[in-house]
Amino acid sequence: MDASSPPRYRRFSRPGPAPQSADLPAYTRRNTLAQPIARREPVEHIYPLSDSKGRPWASLSLMSSAKSGKSAPTFFEKENINGSFQLTAEKGDSIQSVTVNVTGRIITGSSLDDTYVFLNQSLSLWSKTESRSSGAATKLLGTCHWPFSIPLPKAVSLKDSGDDTLYRLPETFLERHTRASVSYELSVLVSRGKLRADSQIKTRFGYIPSTRPDPPSLLRQLAYRENSLLPGPEVDPVGWKTSPTAVVRGTIFKTRQAAVHCMLSLANPLSYTRGTVIPCRMILESNDSQALDMFSCPSAPMVTLRRCVRFQNPLTSTKREVDWIESYEDVSRAVLWPATDGNEAPYSRSLEGEIKLPKDIASSSSIGRFTVSYTVVVSSFETTGFTPSSSQPILAEPVTIATTHARDCPRPLAYAPPAYAPLPVPRHHNDFYASPATLRVGR
Repeated sequence: MDASSPPRYRRFSRPGPAPQSADLPAYTRRNTLAQPIARREPVEHIYPLSDSKGRPWASLSLMSSAKSGKSAPTFFEKENINGSFQLTAEKGDSIQSVTVNVTGRIITGSSLDDTYVFLNQSLSLWSKTESRSSGAATKLLGTCHWPFSIPLPKAVSLKDSGDDTLYRLPETFLERHTRASVSYELSVLVSRGKLRADSQIKTRFGYIPSTRPDPPSLLRQLAYRENSLLPGPEVDPVGWKTSPTAVVRGTIFKTRQAAVHCMLSLANPLSYTRGTVIPCRMILESNDSQALDMFSCPSAPMVTLRRCVRFQNPLTSTKREVDWIESYEDVSRAVLWPATDGNEAPYSRSLEGEIKLPKDIASSSSIGRFTVSYTVVVSSFETTGFTPSSSQPILAEPVTIATTHARDCPRPLAYAPPAYAPLPVPRHHNDFYASPATLRVGR
């Protein structure tokens, strides 16, 4: 029999109806997901600069969308970096120029060679040379104040690396246990003559791109608007992406072999806003009723959202190939329950569920040597008495994590019954691989 297609089963193998799961408790469906957040009022961040005696003589002020002035400045796509710089110049201070610099870097190690600059913008606030050519005063004296507004580009090209592809600016990415990071920095440089030291104020800031999923199917939108059940793949085939059938093989109670056919469906399109959920369905089929009962327990399937951070480290590369380093982490696990609309045959079980996406999960991004990607993985079944014959992932489906909601669409609803608490995430945290230009799914 072809392992890629489900087997044909006899209608009954034992008298009586197929075993049914316990009825779910009655509950009222609630929208517990992230609601659209009104853009915060700008907050001010102030960074003073003091002389050797502790007296402040310059300060940088930034207005941003951060939670508070004590947090790092945060800017969204299409927002300008608005701020001002102020200094007090004394007589004899040989200031030559005042320049604002905005830099975006990919950092893959501790060496300077492990840093790649993908964004570099400069804005001159004042220059002695420019003042001379315009007939203005060529020396600064007293309190000087310069407001500025710097637009960030939506995309950049990496021409110095021979790559003319346009890349959307990636989201700030900095995690303690991951080697690679994406960092943005703003600095103000006060340049002086050769006999005087330059002065600089700098701060890191967060950047959040505006990425949206495509609209869900019309039937799924209708379900969200009417607060009704999501239609399954049989009713709404456009609204779901169903995987090919996979066969899970193993040993039950160390005495006999068993095989269960598994299909996973994810809500289409395969792009989801963080802070919401990934709706999922699972169909299990087998002529082994005991194995089917074991596998269809809602806590048995190990369905997770797996993140892969993939980057290049030039120092470890050979002349013939560039090594990619990959770090995997399971960031969220699906909550499943018996399907409420399942028309189950005696040797078929249906589960429905969702994978809750943390509000602060990093969005999908790719720029040159750095990529953050996600895959929904069925890695195993955790049920007492079953030993799988393979540790490889059973099913894997790439998905995209966006930062904002689909345009002009109802917000997704959470359908998990209150009794079904989030399950613990398996500890596949930050396993590192080095491979020549190949991307592996799973471990």
